[in-house]
Amino acid sequence: MRDNALIVLYAFAGAAATGLAGAAVLRLVRRRSLTLSVTVVAAVGVGGVLAGTLAVAWAMFLSSHDLTVVTTVVAMAAVVSLLTALLLGRWFVARSHELAVAARSFGEAGDFAAPGVPATAELEAVSRELAATSARLAESRDRERALEASRRDLVAWISHDLRTPLAGLRAMSEALEDGVAADPDRYLKQIRTEVDRLNDMVGDLFELSRIHAGTLPLSRSRISLYDLVGDALAGADPLAREYGVRLVGDGVEPVPVEVDGREMSRVLGNLLVNAIRRTPADGTVAVAAASGPDGVVLSVTDGCGGIPEEDLPKVFETGWRGTHARTPPAGAGLGLAIVRGIVEAHQGRATVHNVPGGCRFEVVLPAAAS
Repeated sequence: MRDNALIVLYAFAGAAATGLAGAAVLRLVRRRSLTLSVTVVAAVGVGGVLAGTLAVAWAMFLSSHDLTVVTTVVAMAAVVSLLTALLLGRWFVARSHELAVAARSFGEAGDFAAPGVPATAELEAVSRELAATSARLAESRDRERALEASRRDLVAWISHDLRTPLAGLRAMSEALEDGVAADPDRYLKQIRTEVDRLNDMVGDLFELSRIHAGTLPLSRSRISLYDLVGDALAGADPLAREYGVRLVGDGVEPVPVEVDGREMSRVLGNLLVNAIRRTPADGTVAVAAASGPDGVVLSVTDGCGGIPEEDLPKVFETGWRGTHARTPPAGAGLGLAIVRGIVEAHQGRATVHNVPGGCRFEVVLPAAAS
């Protein structure tokens, strides 16, 4: 029993000494190649066996022949283990290098392509995460390009829309100043109209900037959609009469919602103005509201004849004005972008799809708490 205890003690002492030495070496080479670290780990394992064996042999006074045999066996095992460790380390480093080369595509605004050679489970997990990150970065770059293009178009359209009324205001003011205006009252009325139009445009730009900055203040209160739609229809009625368009609001249920009444009135007003201006004379614009499985659905259906399928995803983009982009009634193309921004600020969504004879804009809002 005493001999067994001594064998365990000497073997542990020899292996422990080798392990401590290996830990010190690993600390020194921790910033070096993984191949070296794997080799050191393999050497520690074999060296521990050799040290323990020699310690036990010295304590047990084995014959020189037996000690030579044991040492030779351990030495051969050490050679095989070190060669295997070197091969494993080089293979792992090669896979890591391939993954690093593939990851450099991020810096070159490219897509990540995982190495074709199979790697360890850990490297495969890193590769999957890099692929997912690459996909998200690609989406982000696409959104950035779209936003940049939208901003450039918006600046061009706003510049165009501002230049025309400003030129008219300057001409009319000069005519009044020089006393050559045949009908001063008509000029003054036209000036007031153009100023109101410019004021609306500036207001839309300010609203859109707050939406994009995420600083749109909302004062929510419990409101019936029936009252909200009724007020919006009354406000849009003069424009509808001017365009010869009928407004219909028979399909509105008295559904309660918790929204900012002022902002949602703007949403309805923008949708109604857009629908009225796109609907030919003697056409109909219908408003409906009802509870749905996803919340409260508010819809505005016009008689515009439909929107080309390729343009449907662009309808709510800033600056989009459809096929009549340069006509003054089309505005600056901010109305529908403001609609989407306000609705999303209410945790809702705005969509559009074609229906026979026109298109339907739908706003889905969360249902009010019971």
